[in-house]
Amino acid sequence: MRKRFAALTALIFTAFCFQPLQSYAAPSAGALDLSGPGSRIHGADISRWQHPNDREIDFTKMYDAGVRFVMIKASDTRDDADQLAVKYLKSDRTGAQAAGIYTGFYHYAILPNVTTPSAIMRDARVQAQKAIWRLASLGGYSESDLPYALDLENSCVKLRTNKSCAAYATRSAVTLWAKTFLKTLKDKTHRTPIIYSYPNFLENSMSRDKSLTAYPLWLAQYAIDPATPSAQPGMKASGCYVHSWTTKNCGSQWMVWQYTSCGIAPKYGVPGTRLDLNVFRGDSDSFLNLARGTWIPEAADMMPENETTTMTISSVFASTADKNVVISVEVYRPDGSPVVTGGVKFYADSSTPMNPQATQTILRSTSGSWKLSLAKVPAGTWSGNIGFKDVSGTHAEVKMPISFTVVQSDQPTAPPSPTPKASPKPSSDGCKNQIKN
Repeated sequence: MRKRFAALTALIFTAFCFQPLQSYAAPSAGALDLSGPGSRIHGADISRWQHPNDREIDFTKMYDAGVRFVMIKASDTRDDADQLAVKYLKSDRTGAQAAGIYTGFYHYAILPNVTTPSAIMRDARVQAQKAIWRLASLGGYSESDLPYALDLENSCVKLRTNKSCAAYATRSAVTLWAKTFLKTLKDKTHRTPIIYSYPNFLENSMSRDKSLTAYPLWLAQYAIDPATPSAQPGMKASGCYVHSWTTKNCGSQWMVWQYTSCGIAPKYGVPGTRLDLNVFRGDSDSFLNLARGTWIPEAADMMPENETTTMTISSVFASTADKNVVISVEVYRPDGSPVVTGGVKFYADSSTPMNPQATQTILRSTSGSWKLSLAKVPAGTWSGNIGFKDVSGTHAEVKMPISFTVVQSDQPTAPPSPTPKASPKPSSDGCKNQIKN
């Protein structure tokens, strides 16, 4: 929250671990006016998309427009998206709190392509560790922070080359993964995290599980006006969506409702045209209960730097030149758990240069485990190294020598198929029927 100075006293506490002390006043319930749609506390959520061309958000304007909380994307399963999220995290948190806006955080999850319960739980714990490290880098929770949220809206675990989904996680796998992630985060930070999703996903991609209801639900459902007194998310044309947070009377136990992705961004000091907007279900006291309690990380909770890694090449498939070479690689931390960030690549030996060079595709199986696919490898015996590299600097680089033989294919080479002309996609209005305010 912004720095406030009470008339009589100032409550000063350490807000950031391993950084100079900063002063914060206890959040004022009076500032949480119910001026949002439907007389609710108004909120927004932001990510790198709200920083076109690196432009900054005017959080003072956002506060003046009535926003009292903002959820900030803080982490992502995918390393490239994670680096883009962290780029704006600290400045957005600082700017929002300085303007008087409570801040929360969220982790966008990609599920692992594994099926055994132990492997599913291991991946969930590793991804939760990334969120914990990210929170620790901020100095932990202050009483101006809302809990971390798990953004779970995609059960695809394997993509085709055209980016369409080739395989989905089962309901039980998604549910087990979510429960493990949320519990890991709660056990470490002593704050109950939030889960974000949309009704159709909760109904069709997850199993009903009573233990999930212990975690507040941030529900996304558009084209319903929260200013209408009787309006509620969780309903559909034929009754209601049935999931873990559905009540006996077909209601939905949501805590935060993301009611549009088409908020008028400039109105709230946000560069660009669109902004996700939310309302909080409850009064000021119930809101402040979410921000109650702090978590200050210890040295052991901080993300390591250049931590020692160990690599294992578990399998190598190489046959004929018309087929891809597939190499399965696993990389571990010193305690035997999978690395949290990083990726792998094949480096050909300079003494036997591959011409033309192979096209490399990294397929993530689960945390610390990849299948490296090499396409268009010429016939011959090739040597080189498999290298692991982590651009975040968390885990140390490591390389392992490898050699494989590809033989000439007996199959005649088919002439290349003509590239079909792409039909222009019909224009569509992504904000059609959505609330614009």
